[in-house]
Amino acid sequence: MIANMLARFCNESQAEAALLRLGEPDLAAALRRRAEAQGIALGAYTALAVRHYMDAAPEEEWVTLLGELRRSADPAHAFAKRALAHVAGGPE
Repeated sequence: MIANMLARFCNESQAEAALLRLGEPDLAAALRRRAEAQGIALGAYTALAVRHYMDAAPEEEWVTLLGELRRSADPAHAFAKRALAHVAGGPE
């Protein structure tokens, strides 16, 4: 399930659609502002944000994520939301 979610975030148009399906308008707006500030499309920024999370999130973030995944009815949704919120919450 998570592998399928990650595959969607490799494609810009699918990444944008996946972000919008999360049903988190504040998160989508924060990512849109960051994308616009960098002059790239929302889908491209979203794909890059997930990749950055996977490459750079600290160990304690992964431990927290694993706990959330175990408790979640939809682990793929929980992963995407946490990864994007982590990136959106960092310095612009």
